[in-house]
Amino acid sequence: MTLDPIKPAFDPVTLAIPLFVLTIVAEILLARWGKIKAAYEARDTATSLMMGLGSTIAGALLGGAIAVVGVWIWSNHRIFDIPMTAWWAWVAIFLIEDMTYYWFHRLSHERRFWWASHVNHHSSQHYNLATALRQTWTGGVAGTWLLWLPMALIGFPPAMIAIQKGISLVYQYWIHTEAIRKLPRWFEAVFNTPSHHRVHHARNARYLDANYAGILIIWDRMFGTFIAETDAEPPRYGLVKNLGDFNILRVAFHEWIGIGKDLAGSRSLREVLGYLFGPPGWSPDGSRETSATLKARWQEREAAKAEPAPAPPLAAE
Repeated sequence: MTLDPIKPAFDPVTLAIPLFVLTIVAEILLARWGKIKAAYEARDTATSLMMGLGSTIAGALLGGAIAVVGVWIWSNHRIFDIPMTAWWAWVAIFLIEDMTYYWFHRLSHERRFWWASHVNHHSSQHYNLATALRQTWTGGVAGTWLLWLPMALIGFPPAMIAIQKGISLVYQYWIHTEAIRKLPRWFEAVFNTPSHHRVHHARNARYLDANYAGILIIWDRMFGTFIAETDAEPPRYGLVKNLGDFNILRVAFHEWIGIGKDLAGSRSLREVLGYLFGPPGWSPDGSRETSATLKARWQEREAAKAEPAPAPPLAAE
């Protein structure tokens, strides 16, 4: 069997589009009939679908140029010749691509420049299958695609990389739901699940900056970013400071606009670098809230709750 190492034989995301449509409709209907838990709001769903459409258009505009870079690196500078027909090559790229996705996703939350292109995915205050389609318009401009180029340098054919990235995106679609509570313990231990990803989309201080996994949750467990969902505190979805409207342009670009305003008022190189590459919410004087400060405040409250009450004074004899 001969496979084209440059042009993918199929696109998992394109093939899955009918599945996306059918399952979103099914989730809406089953929720309306009271069979499952799923919250939908017409304007919110429309925003998610429009963001998905815009992301597809942006990908078509920039995807060709990005693909050319990967093909050039693989064609001229690859270290090894990795055959697409070898089973071990697909196992290897599955693991390498999935770990790459973990670090891309973590970077996209912990550094503001890349958060600006990812924040729109978290802007819905609902968590449903349509939310999975609320994708970035500016990911290509932000340059996070550079993280996948080392795979081409190693020798993985561009077609393999594209197919595996598509498989990862399709997998992550189904975990955007409240209809599935918990799966078998062994599955929850190894794979990303709706429960783990609800934590990732939550704006509760307890859950911030956690569960960055694509397919395998083992990366979060290995690198210390795993937090389990607890029934004692259900996730609340959206941003720490929600947008409050459904303006599609604001959803797509509000954080980039915020960065521009902060840079315009910067007074030093330190401030420029902090506003660009510090954590979201960074400010020179520390007056704004970051995930770290919100979590620290929450931990202080939890510690205060855990402290034993002072003993009553002894009665005088």
